[in-house]
Amino acid sequence: MNEDSLMHAPEFVIKPRSHTVWEKQCVRLHCTVSGWPDPRVVWYKNNVTIDPMARPGKYKLQSSYNMHSLEIDRCDFDDTAQYRVSAMNSRGELSTFASVVVKRFKGEVEEALPMPRHGIVSEYGITFETHIVDGFGVSFGREGETMSLGAMVIISPNLARYQPEVQWYRDDVLLQPSKWCQMHWSGDKATLTLTHLNKEDEGLYTLRITTKTKYETYSAYVFVRDADAEVEGAPGAPLDVTCQDASKDYVIVTWKQPAVDGGNSILGYFVDRCEVGTTHWSQCNDTPIKFARFPVTGLVEGRSYTFRVRAVNKSGMSRPSRTSEVVAAMDPADRTRMRGSSAPWTGQIIVTEEEPAEGVVPGRPKELEVTEATKNYVVLSWKAPGERGHEGIMYYVEKCVSGTDSWQRVNTEIPVKSPRYALFDLAEGKAYRFRVRCCNSAGVGEPSEATEATTVGDKLDIPSAPGRVVPTRNTDTSVVVSWEASRNAKELVGYYIEASIVGSNTFEPCNNKPVKATRFVCHGLVTGESYVFRVKALNAAGLSECSQESEAIKVKAAIASPTPPYGISVLECVRDSMVLAWKQPTFIGGADITGYFVDYREVINGVPGKWHEANVKAVSDRAYRVSDLKENRKYQFQVRAANMAGVGIPSLPSETFICEEWTIAVPGPPHDLQVTEVRANTLVLLFKPPVYQGRDPVNGFYVDIKEADAEEEAWRGVNEKAISTNYMKIKILKEGVTYVFRVRAQNKAGVGKASEPTEPVLAETKPGTTEIVVDIDDDGVISMNFACSNLTPDSKFVWSKNYKEITDETRITVATSGEKSKAIFNMPAEDDIGIYSCAVTHTNGESSSYTLSAEELKKLLEISHDHKFPIIPLKTELAVELQEKGRIRFWLQAEKISANGKIEYVFNDNTLSQGEKYKMNFNKDTGVIEMIMESLLQEDEGTFTFQLQDGKATNQSSLVLIGEVFKGLQKESEFMCKEWHRKQGPHFVEYLSYEVTPECCVFLKCKVGNIKKETVALWYKDGREVKGDGNLTFTEGVLNLEIAQISKKDAGVYEIVMKDDRGKDTSTLNLTEQGFRDLMNEMFSHIANSSTALKIQSTEEGIRLYSFVSYYNEALQVTWHHKDSAIAFTDRIKSGVVGEQLWLQITEPTEKDKGKYAIEFHDGKGGLKRTVELAGQAFDDAYAEFQRLKAAAIAERNRARVAGGLPDVVTIQELKALNLTCNISGDPVPEVVWLKNEREIVSDDHYIMKFESGKYASFTITTVNTTDSGKYSILVKNKYGTESADFTISVFSPDSKK
Repeated sequence: MNEDSLMHAPEFVIKPRSHTVWEKQCVRLHCTVSGWPDPRVVWYKNNVTIDPMARPGKYKLQSSYNMHSLEIDRCDFDDTAQYRVSAMNSRGELSTFASVVVKRFKGEVEEALPMPRHGIVSEYGITFETHIVDGFGVSFGREGETMSLGAMVIISPNLARYQPEVQWYRDDVLLQPSKWCQMHWSGDKATLTLTHLNKEDEGLYTLRITTKTKYETYSAYVFVRDADAEVEGAPGAPLDVTCQDASKDYVIVTWKQPAVDGGNSILGYFVDRCEVGTTHWSQCNDTPIKFARFPVTGLVEGRSYTFRVRAVNKSGMSRPSRTSEVVAAMDPADRTRMRGSSAPWTGQIIVTEEEPAEGVVPGRPKELEVTEATKNYVVLSWKAPGERGHEGIMYYVEKCVSGTDSWQRVNTEIPVKSPRYALFDLAEGKAYRFRVRCCNSAGVGEPSEATEATTVGDKLDIPSAPGRVVPTRNTDTSVVVSWEASRNAKELVGYYIEASIVGSNTFEPCNNKPVKATRFVCHGLVTGESYVFRVKALNAAGLSECSQESEAIKVKAAIASPTPPYGISVLECVRDSMVLAWKQPTFIGGADITGYFVDYREVINGVPGKWHEANVKAVSDRAYRVSDLKENRKYQFQVRAANMAGVGIPSLPSETFICEEWTIAVPGPPHDLQVTEVRANTLVLLFKPPVYQGRDPVNGFYVDIKEADAEEEAWRGVNEKAISTNYMKIKILKEGVTYVFRVRAQNKAGVGKASEPTEPVLAETKPGTTEIVVDIDDDGVISMNFACSNLTPDSKFVWSKNYKEITDETRITVATSGEKSKAIFNMPAEDDIGIYSCAVTHTNGESSSYTLSAEELKKLLEISHDHKFPIIPLKTELAVELQEKGRIRFWLQAEKISANGKIEYVFNDNTLSQGEKYKMNFNKDTGVIEMIMESLLQEDEGTFTFQLQDGKATNQSSLVLIGEVFKGLQKESEFMCKEWHRKQGPHFVEYLSYEVTPECCVFLKCKVGNIKKETVALWYKDGREVKGDGNLTFTEGVLNLEIAQISKKDAGVYEIVMKDDRGKDTSTLNLTEQGFRDLMNEMFSHIANSSTALKIQSTEEGIRLYSFVSYYNEALQVTWHHKDSAIAFTDRIKSGVVGEQLWLQITEPTEKDKGKYAIEFHDGKGGLKRTVELAGQAFDDAYAEFQRLKAAAIAERNRARVAGGLPDVVTIQELKALNLTCNISGDPVPEVVWLKNEREIVSDDHYIMKFESGKYASFTITTVNTTDSGKYSILVKNKYGTESADFTISVFSPDSKK
């Protein structure tokens, strides 16, 4: 069985419920998850993963098979949150949510309130255990029938008045009592009655019995078939009729198409409505519509309606669907207000009108759009205008064929009240535009903005057919069907699955209610019959084409989970762990066991505690160490086995073991005893060594035997001398007698405790038993052969050497065909000596062994040699080598060959002969055979073979020259040929390379040979010739090209060409990318080595560290370090370069800036560092000098200054007013003094002197006279200095001017 076919994404069978609890109470969230592989479950609080270890005792997570829970201890307000549980496996991820609300008592919390506890919860001092028995199975009903589902519930202890919480779910949705479903609890039985079955009732039903925080669930599927059609060949009834988007006079009715079409395609559907309080059904559409959605208009505001749908095909009409829920024709806003009102619902809607006010013509409707468009109708929606007055408004709808401007009112007689409208009778394929007007008693308003052109037609496409359908066995009457989802399906409703008995060509629906998953269990199949399946997808547009039919599958039970293991024993015990061993289940479920799970529980005063998982991941061995136990505590264990069908039920609890460290000197018991190769007088016993070695390593084993029904005293030893192997062949059996065996281990201290005995084994040779047969074929191949006629589909041949499975086929190759298996010796040798066995799985112990001794191997090799033709031995296999001028030599050497030996040279199965291309030679004295070729062409790619024959003896050796091997050899041959020809003229002895001098000059150089006076050399860069500039020298066979002050623009591909009349040679140097980086790194190394030691210099801004280099290149990379960490540059710490000086500026240094500084020069290798210690006296001196320079700079920057503005000479007429202004700077603000003829002037009515804002000084003479002539000065001073400015005033009278 394909394991992938069993895999499916996680599904929440039971989702967690929301809870409201009091503060300080506990709460537990439960869920049940299905999926394969088993999903990994994670809990979140407000989308943050819950970690129980973060707050020990606050959260407790539990998982038991597919049931998972989260317990929150002593809730507080912080626990009010949304909780999410996520289940994930390799097929997908799914999440579901639940809320917890924590409330607080007004008073104190009563201590008597029941609190959940770990394990079973005590309710009011009583511990309840719940079990659901006699549950309901998969059920089948028909439309119109009544069905009851029930289950017996045993609650212990049985209290007469105690009633647990009983809930019923359908497809994970909680059911509420209604006219369609009724629930009953009799005290020991829960019953759900479906009074009138419809296809809507189909689904997975779950009964959940809850006692506080413990619950039990039981689930089964209910299938509902269509009722008999009233007209033969009519389709089944539609289902799930719902009403959406209801308004004052309009509602959209939706439904799902039926699975049964009656054998003819469904032509469409009719929608019927019925006003609540009447029994009259009226048809809403005159012609059938194919779309599973229809807008019903013309409703009367304030009235309530129900709806139903009928399907029609050419045979007739279906039965009507189940009626929809009641819907009221009213404004959605009114419905919202009524839902929020606390007044009870009376079943009546009263429409009132306000007193008329002064009429206002309403404005334009807003946001008009086409919300739905099919070939039968178009639905418009819009919003009411903002300007509408106090009275209600209605609407007129207008349409216009696209491309024209001819507007036509659609609802000319009755305006609509709802801001939605459905238009019918539009021409399919034609494009329309629409607009809407508002109206009231004051008049009709302006139209809205017109919609874009809308083409009448179905916008929703029918989904594509689902993909590959895969059926998988499930039970004797059911099959699991999975399929690939319909691609690019829009608004997918679900899938219908159909089944057909192979050969009948008749398909029947497996489900009558669409399923959204891509996996479904089809029940009600006939055991032993073969079925094929197909799937259809559906949306509102219709049903897709059927998928491809699945492969046929025979209905029978799938593999089962294994029975419990047994025989749990202890192999080793230390202070905090115990090693357990157990025996394989008697029934493995028809599939290999994939692993085991171990549980443990503590036993206190004889009372067992709660079971805990010892391992989350299954273990494959039948032994496991259980850790994290407590010393001197008592424990019990149970083990569960798992296969691909699932995890089996646990074993019976083991004996009670004490966890105390073993200190005995002798070893513990061996374990995992297995019996194989059972015959009438012999068998082989396999076992594993003890886990507990004792004081010394185990050095041997003893095997004991007794008859199965004999007393314990009847045990006797099989071997007097200890064996060192983990197996033993026992040869003392009596045919027909049943035996048991056990094994004891020994070390230097003695013999330890015996193992658990094996199961009883009957000494007999079963009919059909076969043995391993050794065979040597005509080619001398030695093989061991074993046949088994009792194979099952899952059987496998397992070959072992010394009872260890052979997994490496270096020496043995296993080939199996049908009922036979063969183990072939690749190259028989002494390493192959041993015991070979073959066992067949999933049989009744079919096995055999064969012992290959040294004598047997020698005999087999002699026989093998006789079966083969003699072989000419070779000293060397066929090889190839290159000779001068690139010639290719193929050769081998035979160890011994006579003069009559013949050689055949073959290339790609074609025989070669001596000629111009091939030169063959055979030296019969040395046995060397060779073939020489001048060159390799493209057609020479292939296999070369030398075939040797000397009488009967033959041999051959081949050499494959294809692909990269051939290309490499051909390239090397061509190179050697070219090299030979190249060296006949001027050529390069040393190819072009570069050298960087300590002065950072770059020289490109090469060495040439076989030159003469006529030989010329041409330099090129990137294909352009480099002109000679006096730096080109050509002496003693050395050619140089100097590149001074290299930079990025010098990167490129350099080439030099040597040529004369004998030929030319070229050498290229790639100085781009990595080549240029390597060159620059070498230069950087020279620059680094030329750098001076780091020095310290103080400046007015701080302290500067610097180093000089002999030459600086802008591509040089340096890193400054402080205390061995790279410096992150800021506005305070900066670096830079001035000329050949590299500096680091530390502005306003502090104590943190002390320490070791280094500049690191990067050269692509190790680099170089220059360091300096800025600490101690060096830092103090530098800091003091910085403070001095800083103070001097501050003084210079802040001393008092006259910034300007005063003239040198002022000539002014008498009786005029004079005003002079200048700028003053300085910090602190300077003192200002005005002088006349070096005497201070005091401000009065004649002289007015001002100093404003600490910046502006002004000097004013209100009325100038001749006495004001003279030398004036302004003197400014502060603590950092003094400065003055002089000017001269010359006053003249008008008369004197004339």
